[in-house]
Amino acid sequence: MTKDELRKQLHAARREHVAALPASMRTLVFMRPPAPLLKLVPDDAIIGLYRATASEAPAASYARYFLEQGHAIALPRFADRRAAMEFARFTDPFEESDLENGPFGIAQPSATAEPAAPDVLFVPVVGFATNGARLGQGGGHYDRWLAANPGTTAIGLAWDTQLVDELPIEPHDVPLSAIVTPTRIYGPFA
Repeated sequence: MTKDELRKQLHAARREHVAALPASMRTLVFMRPPAPLLKLVPDDAIIGLYRATASEAPAASYARYFLEQGHAIALPRFADRRAAMEFARFTDPFEESDLENGPFGIAQPSATAEPAAPDVLFVPVVGFATNGARLGQGGGHYDRWLAANPGTTAIGLAWDTQLVDELPIEPHDVPLSAIVTPTRIYGPFA
């Protein structure tokens, strides 16, 4: 199966899974990082997160949690649809007053927000394997950013239904350091 075929199948499975969850359950999952995962997060780390779409694993509670623990938070920012992904400070994960609509229709830090390179980056996932392989949306934004920032700890957030036996891997695909689902942690991987 090609990556595009697999993406299509996994997008549908993820939408069905999330739609079947009661709204109250959706607010409870991913409320705070599990204790074993926190061992991967240095005390002074800048934490990179993402703004989840309707069916992606939510990251908003992680932003609030890490801010309350004294970490700086960063979100992806794009100057336009063809620009490279960069990260900028996200200072208000409670009210989100410092975000604006980005070129992909996702809220992002304003153009005046201070750039910030995450030390630990929570990454959205379309599919994943138990070895840390990740299938993303297909734009390559995270793979390019991670390749340019090799010291970054990349952790995927996913629903259990996104697990696959194996993924087609290409040379540019950057594996994750760990993956968190509502029921378990995969990794950390070497």
